[in-house]
Amino acid sequence: MARIENIALFDMDGTVCDYEAGLQESMGRIKSPSDEEINLMHNKNMPDYLKERRSLVLKSEEWWENLPKFKLGFDIWDLAGELEYRRMILTQAPRHNPQALSGKMKWIYKNLGEVDFTMTRDKGLVYGKVLVDDYPEYIERWLEWRPRGLAIMPASEFNKDYKHKQVIRYNGSNFDEVKEAMKNAKLRVE
Repeated sequence: MARIENIALFDMDGTVCDYEAGLQESMGRIKSPSDEEINLMHNKNMPDYLKERRSLVLKSEEWWENLPKFKLGFDIWDLAGELEYRRMILTQAPRHNPQALSGKMKWIYKNLGEVDFTMTRDKGLVYGKVLVDDYPEYIERWLEWRPRGLAIMPASEFNKDYKHKQVIRYNGSNFDEVKEAMKNAKLRVE
């Protein structure tokens, strides 16, 4: 029987990249003194003028390239390396933003070096034993096809209420739980 490869897939935005801090910082630089404080993440009631500003920020290739690293995601990235997983990036490809694609590629080379990556519209199509992602919808899609898959979710405000039997929400204090689950996932013969 062929050996199943131990692959750990990593999202970028909100997982290994601190998308939220990068966006808050950039939006703060172009904020009017009269602007009220507003949550820029997953806010359906954001005024149109702020949506336009956010769109301008996100169209910058340099912005994507220079996102800060996200500690929770890098804790798991380093752990996966220690456990000898093949680490790969699996990121959403924005439909109408080629600058984001280019900037993400540059970020990968700058921060991770020569690693394999997949930019896709559907994360459910990509094989791995472990998916590290902060976004519940992408995790759900991936788990549809992996009844024994393991997902690790870096904690954030918008995913705080998410629960699934195959998902561990990592907040920095449950590292041992994540490590044990990743060891067990590696032992599985699919």
